[in-house]
Amino acid sequence: RCPAEYIYELVKTEQFVMEYLKPKQAVTGRVILQLHGGGYIGPMKNIYRRFAVKYSQISFGADVLTPDYRVAPEHPYPAALEDAVYAYRWLLEEKKYQPSQIVVAGDSAGGGLALALCLYAKDHGLPLPAGIITMSPWTDVSLSGASYEENYTIDPLFGNSKENMLYQCSYIGNANPKNPYLSPLFGDFEGFPPMLIQVGSYEMLLSDSVDVAAKARGQGVKVRLSIYDGMFHIFQMAAKMLPESRKAWVEIGKFIEILLRE
Repeated sequence: RCPAEYIYELVKTEQFVMEYLKPKQAVTGRVILQLHGGGYIGPMKNIYRRFAVKYSQISFGADVLTPDYRVAPEHPYPAALEDAVYAYRWLLEEKKYQPSQIVVAGDSAGGGLALALCLYAKDHGLPLPAGIITMSPWTDVSLSGASYEENYTIDPLFGNSKENMLYQCSYIGNANPKNPYLSPLFGDFEGFPPMLIQVGSYEMLLSDSVDVAAKARGQGVKVRLSIYDGMFHIFQMAAKMLPESRKAWVEIGKFIEILLRE
């Protein structure tokens, strides 16, 4: 249920639906574009509606747009990217947000999609947002990082099995897994806005964060990489139970505050 202090709007496009959350009282001129996770096969879930409220609260009343983008196997690459680009253009062209007022955020596949969106924007002459927030981003669908082996036995979500969405990624379709729009790790981050990357030390996807952070820093991007010891994939979902999760959300709030102050 939408909290009483918010207005909840469904924005229907030809291909998919977007959920637009706005505070009733605050008009900040800021917006978070949230790209949800789910391995490119999971649609919008209630946890992301709670995330939307959380993002608004920690950004002092920003609006939040969450596209329920098309997912595989019915809609393989580049469907999710096309829908993310549509949502970003909608904020720029329909809602008239300035790029400096937009923060793109995403978790897991949504984190990879956030980076892919910004790579696409840079390549196609679209202005880049003020900043990027990613939680355990899946930046390499070719699974080439060292942590896929090093953390294989300790990852509580994906470990000890290859019968999961990481190894059976139907979103790739016939595309090259190392295409930067699928695996942003192989892209060029020069000119990107500041990035916050959060990840757990037990994750098989740890390398996806560490390697992107190192590459982006090497290309002159401001990057804050936070590795939370002993944490699992998208531990931020456990905000009411884990102190590490609460700490992560505080960190996100401070990152947004600094971004929008500059």
